[in-house]
Amino acid sequence: MTNALNKLLETKDALLADGATGTNLFNMGLQSGDAPELWNVEAPDKIRALYQGSVDAGSDLFLTNTFGGTSARLKLHDAHNRVGELNRIGAELGREVADKAGRTVVVAGSVGPTGEIMEPVGSLSHEGAVEMFHEQAEALKAGGVDVLWVETISAPEEFKAAAEAFALADMPWCGTMSFDTAGRTMMGVTSADLAQLVETLPNPPIAFGANCGTGASDILRTVLGFAAQGTERPVISKGNAGIPKYVDGHIHYDGTPELMGQYAAMARDAGATIIGGCCGTMPDHLRKMREALDTTNRGTRPTLDQIADALGPFSSASDGTEEGAAVPERRTRRRRRA
Repeated sequence: MTNALNKLLETKDALLADGATGTNLFNMGLQSGDAPELWNVEAPDKIRALYQGSVDAGSDLFLTNTFGGTSARLKLHDAHNRVGELNRIGAELGREVADKAGRTVVVAGSVGPTGEIMEPVGSLSHEGAVEMFHEQAEALKAGGVDVLWVETISAPEEFKAAAEAFALADMPWCGTMSFDTAGRTMMGVTSADLAQLVETLPNPPIAFGANCGTGASDILRTVLGFAAQGTERPVISKGNAGIPKYVDGHIHYDGTPELMGQYAAMARDAGATIIGGCCGTMPDHLRKMREALDTTNRGTRPTLDQIADALGPFSSASDGTEEGAAVPERRTRRRRRA
């Protein structure tokens, strides 16, 4: 399927994605516990500013403010009957910003996890998950997104449900999981598992990869894990801007713009084609990432020692793929891409 993202991938060595949604919106006044998606209607100028910040910093694509846009997530804010409205408007605001950029900027419709645990461990059925994802996908499509983008997924069952829903919406898509537990997702998926999973889907994604997780070092180790599987599909790396620390009553990420610039270049060398930031990543970080991608030549694939020396130590000794590596206990957690 030919689309705006495919065309852009054909013309550039590496694409710069966007940064954090939550971190930037909190700086604009969003309060902890509030639903960012409601701001699509209540504070559209702030959402335009969120998108514009990425465009002005040089991003080739940005995600819409719809991460928690399924009915399951919006139900927590008594807005489960507003899925169509909130997602469509979030997409329309993005389309408006992208169309006046003066260059090709891809609008990606963000789809986060439902927050529910799927059968057989939990109560959410495959059909129920597909229905929720399809409802959101149709609204994002109506709002004019170029591509759908499921992110921060932990369970393969939920990833498969999103893929099926996107096929029903007849939309191209990308997908990322979050590897935050000794190189695995909360549900035990490794980088090797995901690289193999995407090739089994009837409608595989344009690109796949990792977002969020822990620090920049860990996500690059995951990218190396994808590359080790010999995938020819574009790989996504959207790492956090360092490690979160609690300072003066607020969460701060210790990754500097300079560190994120190094991360971007190393992510490209490690095998990533679409490179962005997640929690803590601000426009200043994106500018340094843009500069690094534009001014440094592609290098050899970095070793684990080189990654640790440049970006800091890994949070665990293992990336989860070694034979006999421990599988994390399954647990329930709701979180938002910050």
